This record gives sequence, C-alpha cells and structure tokens, in this order.
Amino acid sequence: MRPSAQTEAPAPALAEASVEELFVRSGALREGHFQLTSGRHSARYLEKFQVLQYPSLGVEIGRRLAEALVGYEPSLVVGPTTGGVLLSFETARQLSAMLGREVRGIFAERVDADPESGGGPRRALLRGWPVSADERVVLVDDILTTGASVLETAEAIRAAGARPLAAAVIVDRSTEPIAAGFPIHRLGSIQIETWSADSCPLCGQGVPINKPGSSQP
Repeated sequence: MRPSAQTEAPAPALAEASVEELFVRSGALREGHFQLTSGRHSARYLEKFQVLQYPSLGVEIGRRLAEALVGYEPSLVVGPTTGGVLLSFETARQLSAMLGREVRGIFAERVDADPESGGGPRRALLRGWPVSADERVVLVDDILTTGASVLETAEAIRAAGARPLAAAVIVDRSTEPIAAGFPIHRLGSIQIETWSADSCPLCGQGVPINKPGSSQP
C-alpha cells in the first residue's frame, strides 16, 4: 500500500539519516562506561528519551514506524510505557494520514500480577479504551533487547480480546530470536558490546562508571 498525498514530507536531511545518525545527532548515543539494567557493563549507551525530546526527530521516527506498519492497515497502535506512549501517538497520527482514516494510539502500563498466578509484573490496558475482537492492532516500541516489553504488550492486547498483527521497533539489539508469534520490524540496528562486571576492560582501566536511570547524572 502506498502512502497517500496527505503523508507529511520529512526534511530531506532527516529522511536520509540512519537511525544511528538520529541517535548521535540528539546526543542519545553516549560513549563512556555504563552499568546497564541487566548488571552488565558497556562502553556505549542508548538514551532513547534524548531522541524523543525533539519533535522533529519524533515525527521522523513515527513516519518510519508508520511506513513499516501501514501494509497491515491497522486501526489501533499500542506501545508500552513509557517511550511507547509517544511512539504510539505519533505512529497512529501518521498512519491516519497515510490511510485516510483515524487510527488510534494507546499504551499498555505495568501492573502487579495476580498473587495467585505466581508471575511477576505484567502490562495491561487500563484506561477504559474500547478494543474489539476485529481490531487491527500493531505494536511499537523503542529498543528491542530481550523482547519483554513487546511480549507483555502483546499479552495485554490479547487479554483485551484482540490479536496483534505485527510490531515495529526503532532499534533491534536482540541477540536471540524472539518468539512473538507475529513479525517484528526494525528501523535499524546499533551494535553495543557488553561485558560482565568481572570481565569489563573499562573497570580494569579504572574508568568511572555511570548508571543511567539512577540518581547519577
């Protein structure tokens, strides 16, 4: 399916930039010594919200996500909190222009699991949004690593009575196949080597470590 004439034309410089260039341009690809949420260490870190703070970059990323998903003719875009809130709205806005009809954008939030289930945190659609069984649902997310947020969002959609058709992510950092049961499209890939704390060469060199997302700057 070809986008209609209503589709917004991005600035040529942005349209031609790779995903990695968009991250570098916004200062979102940081160099240094970082401890990741997994506990592993790396010399590079993706701070996705550095990208999404700029409307021009958010619009361009939304355009690319929409182009990856327009062939599924979606009626609903769902993203996981927190980054997926912005992505689902912008992708839905651009899909609405491409398809010539309104496409909704909503988000799945973290909730505590039922103690009887014995599971950990999960996601759910909490805002009373109507989701019909014949809804054409697609997912968007920022960084794909283990696939947990995408899989949790897909479960939230199924729990609401619909079926996810596909997903699109900005950056794919996964190292193992993710059995989602639907296609996952990626806009780009950024290679980031990681090490255990015991084998980190930067620790051996005495380079100070940052913990992104903590109280450290």
